[in-house]
Amino acid sequence: MKLDFKNIQEKDLPLVKEIYDWYIENSTATFHTQPISLDELKELLYFNHHLYHSFLIYADEELAGYCFTTHFKKRQAYNRTAEVTIYLKNGFGGKGIGKKTLHFIEEKAKNNGIKNLLGIITGDNTGSIALFSKCGYFECANFKNVGEKFGKILDVVGYQKEI
Repeated sequence: MKLDFKNIQEKDLPLVKEIYDWYIENSTATFHTQPISLDELKELLYFNHHLYHSFLIYADEELAGYCFTTHFKKRQAYNRTAEVTIYLKNGFGGKGIGKKTLHFIEEKAKNNGIKNLLGIITGDNTGSIALFSKCGYFECANFKNVGEKFGKILDVVGYQKEI
């Protein structure tokens, strides 16, 4: 499977929103409980930032998802650390796309001087936990019972990798 990554532009936000809205409505992978607006989505993603990047993921020329890096905390001393996020379209999981995407985003982050990447994951998201673990991330945090979605009380776990 050939993967290509395209910088997300503002005109791509409806595509990203469609993918993200599926997770909002069908999973605990995000703690949003209602679809978000395009303006809210713009606050999550970076366009032309010197440290943080957002990409559409294409598998064999078909849109398969998106990924991005963002601030861990918006304070200058944290500029060596970024949070990484990957959302694949429903039906694209289990094909190795997540692993290849994570390696791609790690290289981009490393080239920008990022030294640490964090994955912040819902505790019951076994697929993402397995992905990050397989790619050399270790569990560095476990926030117990911090979220609630679909009537379920949820943990959040943090995974870290020094790159």
